Amino acid sequence: MALANTTLGGLMASINSTMLLIALPAIFNGIGFNPNQPSGIVYLIWLLTGYTVVTAVLLVTFGRLSDMFGRVRLYRLGFAIFTAASILLYLVSLFMRGNEGVLSLIIVRLFQGVGGGFLFANEAAILTDYFPLNERGKSLGINQIATIAGSFIGLIIGGIMASYDWHLVFLFNIPFGIAGTVWSYIALEDIGKIIRSKIDFIGNVLFAVGLTLILIGITYGLLPFGSSATGWSDPYVLIAIITGFILLALFVYAEYKIKKPMFDLTLFRIRNFASGNLANLLASLARTGLMLTMVIFLQGIWLPINGYSYSSTPFWAGVYMIPFMMGFIIFGPLSGYLSDKFGGRLFTTAGLSIAALGFFLLSFLPYNFAYIYLAGIMLMIGGGIGLFSAPNTADIMSSVPEERRGVAAGMRMTIMNSAGSASLALFFTIIISVMAVAFVMTSGTYISSSLVAAGISQNQSMQISQALSSSMPAPSTAIFSALLGSNPLTNLAQHLPASIPANLTATVSSVLSAPHFFANLVGSSFISGFRTVTYISTILLVIAALVSFSRRSERRQRLFEDGKAK
Repeated sequence: MALANTTLGGLMASINSTMLLIALPAIFNGIGFNPNQPSGIVYLIWLLTGYTVVTAVLLVTFGRLSDMFGRVRLYRLGFAIFTAASILLYLVSLFMRGNEGVLSLIIVRLFQGVGGGFLFANEAAILTDYFPLNERGKSLGINQIATIAGSFIGLIIGGIMASYDWHLVFLFNIPFGIAGTVWSYIALEDIGKIIRSKIDFIGNVLFAVGLTLILIGITYGLLPFGSSATGWSDPYVLIAIITGFILLALFVYAEYKIKKPMFDLTLFRIRNFASGNLANLLASLARTGLMLTMVIFLQGIWLPINGYSYSSTPFWAGVYMIPFMMGFIIFGPLSGYLSDKFGGRLFTTAGLSIAALGFFLLSFLPYNFAYIYLAGIMLMIGGGIGLFSAPNTADIMSSVPEERRGVAAGMRMTIMNSAGSASLALFFTIIISVMAVAFVMTSGTYISSSLVAAGISQNQSMQISQALSSSMPAPSTAIFSALLGSNPLTNLAQHLPASIPANLTATVSSVLSAPHFFANLVGSSFISGFRTVTYISTILLVIAALVSFSRRSERRQRLFEDGKAK
């Protein structure tokens, strides 16, 4: 019952997040919101990342509270909050429109993140309470496979529902949420140790405010500022990030002084806990940003080049990512089962090494590749991540004392989620920065040659190309437009000077509006940044594999566990 209910919770939460991502074009159109307005990217970023920011900030606090008041009790509360937020999201989609409607969706999504925080902070801890050491890898593997698989199932379900009725995207979670909430109250009970202690208010405030400022600064660092393609030179971004790190430094100092700290830093003295979390951090840094970048690569470049309309690319991007999910589904349970018998160090190290090889092979892809090669590489990456995830989680959770499993689970998820948010910002910044140079160098020539191919003279094509150069979208706008499945060049012909004849304006508009035109224009500059981030991901995963190999052997860990039990 514990495995089935926590798996339902993880599956529902992960389906919800990607279902929203893939349905954004239909949601914005249905709610009457124009994402191309000046504040559009800000709304888009908060709708995508607000949920993650809230969960990352609250996970450790919720883990500590769960150790104090009962993991199942707060897990049930999380299920109820998540379901209530799902109902509110559906009501907002029915009755609100425009900017106010999108702002309301963002606020309710933040509230939903509170429920998600309770769920994520307690799933692994509950399973660790219920399952003995020799079955934890298998149970945690099944649970994590459902969560990862849900993220890809959400892409497909969201695409189908959005094409039929976008309101269904918000309705989908409600029956499952109600059933899961009732079920958790009936079937689950707390069997782990509950240790009453005082709440660390100082640590909670310092950690929450510090991490929030850093994540907000990272989020706004993706937006253009002045003449720069990104916002890292924005004083407010710098102030937010620097202040956030200062507060986190004060938080670490305070946690060493407080008798009952929120973030139990002494757990990092346990070798398997420290090495498992460090490997988890590096793996999350490597994969989160690159996998979303891969989705954008498919949506904005490869699919349009191969004849798919922008309205259909979000759905088909999810379909073409299925090999990654299949690799995870095949090798995730297998590694969980085998690690219970033979130990997890071999599987975590091998999994990270295989994923590193897969990310390195991605760097050889041209922007118009043959899909069979991508499918094979994604199957390899998914299998590698599947081999790593369950044994690594089992090692982390099994290494800590029973009464600290809630805070340990919260710390594990906080590290992973924070690394994921940083990964998105890091990889997007690299791609946008590389594109900003390559885009300027190649766009004029490509536009001119395309217009010549459409029958416009060489001189007129160069004149038109120069006239359009000042109105070209910023690289960040181009990337987010691709994410939304839209072509930002559709109305660019309106910016041509009046001296251009009307018949040429119509031809230019036709050329710019073609799906393959924008895809080819962005593709040549995007691929340079994409290759850079694949190299970074490969290096991070190689380091993570070395860290994973350095952990305590499973035989010694089992002797350690037996000694504690006696």
